[in-house]
Parts: sequence; structure tokens; C-alpha cells
Amino acid sequence: MQRYLLFMLSFVVTSISFSQNNTIAAGEKLTFSASYNMSGLLTEIAEVTMETSEVKTSKTTLLKLKCKATTYSKWDGFFKIRDLYESYVNPNTLTPYLYKRDINEGSYYKFMQYKFNHRTKTVESIKRKKKKIGGTYDVNSTVQIGADTKDIVTTIYHIRNLDIHETNIGDSQSFKVLFDNQEETIYVKYLGKETISTRLGKKECYKLAISMNNSILKGNNANVLWLTADQNKVPVYATFKIAVGNGALSIKSASGLKH
Repeated sequence: MQRYLLFMLSFVVTSISFSQNNTIAAGEKLTFSASYNMSGLLTEIAEVTMETSEVKTSKTTLLKLKCKATTYSKWDGFFKIRDLYESYVNPNTLTPYLYKRDINEGSYYKFMQYKFNHRTKTVESIKRKKKKIGGTYDVNSTVQIGADTKDIVTTIYHIRNLDIHETNIGDSQSFKVLFDNQEETIYVKYLGKETISTRLGKKECYKLAISMNNSILKGNNANVLWLTADQNKVPVYATFKIAVGNGALSIKSASGLKH
């Protein structure tokens, strides 16, 4: 399960392009309910929050992107999830500098940290896991990356900065994500506009389909993301299909939006 939680949200090789960050500001908070297909019924099992904040260092000001996934208490006995993802990025370009992933799912634990060096196109990686009998151990490595490779959290926010309004139905783009020290290719395709009902009311949305070059995401157009067709491009709904089942993410609340 730990490989899939954020892929639920990260669901364009032509005219869709990234621009400067005109969409994301510090102080934004999005809350989602995560549902999973249990015996044929979509059942809400967890809450996912995405928050942004300003972080000042001695040399610069960064934007912190934070994502948490937590199972509702009644499901903790079945499968307890307490996952935290954080990225520290340039607030103007969303270029990542530091990424942390802290996974606690049942008896499974993993911590990963990436320090990006965009000049040398490398990432200094730390992978921390539990020993079989008490304690933890670290595995340090240097990973070569492409010029535009990002972490998964940064990628989610970059998708919201796509110039979708300038695209045609069927336009698509591929880009690289570093996950578990491996570069994965994500393909995002623009399917058009659709108005859907959400907890924020009826919203006209850009509809995007996601696929990958591996076995994580399954199905043809089964992994779809709906972004509001406005300047904020808020992700309000997503469907996903993975090797162990299928589910959805639905917006519960949104505050601190830039526009």
C-alpha cells in the first residue's frame, strides 16, 4: 500500500507545458477522503491532507509541501496508516531541494530522504529501515537523475501549474519522478472538461488521465484526476486502479487558496 497512496493524487508529448508557479501559495490546505473498494463497495478508510507553508532559511525562503495520510481510527485495527511526505521547493518554480518520506503502515516502516543537486543532476539519498530485531539502519546512495526529475509530492503540485487551458483534447506529456531511488515515467493526457458534483459544490473540471511505464497503475483511463477549471486547479476527485484493488479520492475541504 505504501507505494500507492500518493500515486492516487498524481493522475500531459505535445503542447501541454509547465509555467512559473502561478497557482500555489503558502497557507493552502486541502483535505480529502480516501476510499477503497471493500467487497465491491467504495468505503472511506483514510484522510489525506495537503498543506503549504513558508520556510525561511539563512539564505532563502522556501515553500514547504506537506502531505499526510491517516486511516480513520475504526480502521486502525485492520490496517493502520500514518504516512508523511514533505518537499521543500523554490516558491517561484517549484524546483525541489529536499524531500522526506516517512512511512508507518502496520508493522512496515521506511524513511527516505532526497537532497537534490540540480547542477550535477544527482540526488543524495538516505533510506532508513527497521532491523529484524530492534533499531534501524541507513542505506546511503547517490542517484543520477535527469534535468527535470522531481519527487512525487512536487510532481503533484507541478501538475496543477500545467497550462491546460492552452491544450487540445488528447494532448499529453511524459515526465520523470524519483520514487524508491528509481526514475519512473508518468504520462498525463488531457481528456477534456467535465462538470462534477463535489463537497465544494458543482465544479467544471479539467479531466486528466494518468499512466506509467511500470506495473503500479493498472487499466486504460482507469486512473483519472479532476482539477477545477480555474486559476487554482484544485484536485477535487481522483480514481485509481492498482495491483491490489481500486479506489478514489474526494475533496472534503479547501482553504487558503491563492485565487
